[in-house]
Amino acid sequence: MNDALFLHRIHFAFTITFHYLFPQLTMGLAPLIVVLKTLAIRTGNEAYNESARFWTKIFGINFALGVVTGIPMEFQVGTNWAQFSRLTGGVIGQPLAMEGTFSFFLESAFVGLFLYGEKRLGKWGHWWAGFLVFLGSWISGFFIIVADAWMQHPVAYTRLSNGGFSVSSFWGLLTNPWALIQYAHNMSGAVVTGAFVMAGVGAFYLLEQRFVEHARIFLRVGVVAGIAASLWQVFPSGDLHGKYMVRNQPVTTAAMEGLFKSQTGAPIVILGQPDEEHQRIDNPIIANKALSFLAYGTTTAEVHGLNEFPKDQWPTNIPLLYFSYHVMVGLGTIFVAVMALATFLLWRRKLYVSPWMLWIILLCVPFPYIANTAGWLTAEVGRQPWLVYGLLRTNQGYSTNVIAGNSMFTLLGYMGLYLVLGVLFLFLIQRETGHGPALAAAGDVRSRAPITTT
Repeated sequence: MNDALFLHRIHFAFTITFHYLFPQLTMGLAPLIVVLKTLAIRTGNEAYNESARFWTKIFGINFALGVVTGIPMEFQVGTNWAQFSRLTGGVIGQPLAMEGTFSFFLESAFVGLFLYGEKRLGKWGHWWAGFLVFLGSWISGFFIIVADAWMQHPVAYTRLSNGGFSVSSFWGLLTNPWALIQYAHNMSGAVVTGAFVMAGVGAFYLLEQRFVEHARIFLRVGVVAGIAASLWQVFPSGDLHGKYMVRNQPVTTAAMEGLFKSQTGAPIVILGQPDEEHQRIDNPIIANKALSFLAYGTTTAEVHGLNEFPKDQWPTNIPLLYFSYHVMVGLGTIFVAVMALATFLLWRRKLYVSPWMLWIILLCVPFPYIANTAGWLTAEVGRQPWLVYGLLRTNQGYSTNVIAGNSMFTLLGYMGLYLVLGVLFLFLIQRETGHGPALAAAGDVRSRAPITTT
């Protein structure tokens, strides 16, 4: 791989990975804020409204950082990936334009009303503002997924005389089966992040015996949403995604699983290190016949290994793909276990008085970010060596006029700028969590209420 292409890839990987730290929390928090507003209206308990206001501030900070870090990527597609933009713009440009025109403006318009218009809108008007923020953020995610899914599984297109692509059916593009499955999986991953962050802040306040009433609300809503989203990640969305991938990207599946040779009754490797040179897995811990069963519903099915495909179609970085996939799956399993245990303790009314469980939830907060990043690495590294799977190779899509030195210079600039943005983000989040949910008075006894089992 030449230096310019490698640096273009690293450049985009860095900017999009940093960017997605923010949208996953906004998309995850949005439905939970609507839940808090709904509970406030149904119960008349002002603590739910105070909780919603608190998380709306966190949402607003994330939204602002997401916008700032997201806009440069659109320019980067044109500067570093001009050939890709020229050839595929007739397809992916349409969902991206709709994302900006409809969902982004919907979300950005109503987030201002939700943040600052509660007194003017009234309780139901404010609820609808929150719901439209949620709707806008999730529609935005859908259009982005549609664009990416077309690169993974191109449908509803025609090939032009100049080698480019155009849409033959816009409805076919929107209903791409890959997009629908990927969207379901991605959005539940965002809810996992939102649920763990909300529950983690609640655990933090309970451990410090601050804002106890609000902390219990954070934990209840976070744990219930967390167990539902974590289970959805595994089944049906994860299961469907895996089955669809094994049929449409079998070489990617083989690389993800470290399956170098086709096998009948193929096992799943739980732990191990891929040795691409000798085409084996070192120190494997395996579950016999599990891969065949998960992929085809029978333990006797044959799963194609990498030996079935030409080497120039293999993913370009098998170890990175393998470990990204296993990190994603491993953490997803841990999320189910943690949230299931927390749900059990919540049901038994012991969660609030179990410091060991509160510490587990608090320490788990960073891991959904890691799991979501690993999931996107699995999707994008797994697609290589293609930009558009089976149609356009990565080395055919980059900007040959942008030399390696230029790409390195701007990459270093982005790293410095994003370091400043990251520090600013942590400062703002720390300040908001330090202030806590808005209370009627600074000395409200609820902020230092003792922990009970009720």
